[in-house]
Amino acid sequence: MAAEVPPASRATERAPVPTNSPTPRPKPTRTAPPKPTKPKPVAGLTQAQMDNAHTIVQVGVKLKIPRKGLVVAIATAMQESNLYNLASDVLPESKNYPHQGSGADHDSVGLFQQRTSSGWGAVKDLMRPAYAAQKFFEALVQVPGWQQLSMSAAAQAVQVSAFPDAYAQHESRATTIVAALLA
Repeated sequence: MAAEVPPASRATERAPVPTNSPTPRPKPTRTAPPKPTKPKPVAGLTQAQMDNAHTIVQVGVKLKIPRKGLVVAIATAMQESNLYNLASDVLPESKNYPHQGSGADHDSVGLFQQRTSSGWGAVKDLMRPAYAAQKFFEALVQVPGWQQLSMSAAAQAVQVSAFPDAYAQHESRATTIVAALLA
């Protein structure tokens, strides 16, 4: 015969009665989002040049420009401004905007040495690397068959330079820079 459990013992077997006070929960720890890292310079560039190259490639990727177009853009900016965002001594207004030096080639400004007088845009816009890159890519994709042209011919079709063959000397380094930025 089984022993009967006294009523007091049964009470201890019951589930605990909830209290009105909530169970303290651990406070979530907030961590700062990771800071974007600057791409490390390659191909003999300074950090400023690499940052400008990074901007050009980011704009191209956003616009879904193929890798060849990215190389064309980087090589072009290397020839035109050595990948520095240049103001113009001819256009004093250009010095009112962030820049990394200046040149004196007509009214050419920015990374691609685009000219306001040729319809590329306002000085204040052309001095913004992302804007200048977008304008370059928009012009590049308007060149019929640009993907079949040599890198130098594609750059020349956009820039209409007095030195059309000068872009070719930058193709190897531009390819290295684009590869590093897309890695």
